[in-house]
Amino acid sequence: MPISVREVEHVAWLARLELAGEEKQAMAEQLGRILDYMQKLREVSTEDIPPTFHALQGMTTPLREDRPEPGLHPGEALAGAPDRVGELFRVPRVGDADGDGA
Repeated sequence: MPISVREVEHVAWLARLELAGEEKQAMAEQLGRILDYMQKLREVSTEDIPPTFHALQGMTTPLREDRPEPGLHPGEALAGAPDRVGELFRVPRVGDADGDGA
């Protein structure tokens, strides 16, 4: 499935990535190959394969006891923030008010 450089530029913009011209073309080719492979996976019949939650059945995840602990003071939490307003993080706007995302 071919991916255009324009689509790569849009995804890079969403991810806040800066790609050079040759990187955009390489990324378009790589993403196209990934989508081709995913299409091949869709062709595999999995009707007789029972669904599993985990590839290693019977394996458990060790969990610690869930208990409240004191949090950071807002000043400590914001100490490394690149931009802030009072006790809040300031982040770049993600979308436009009209909702077109451009």
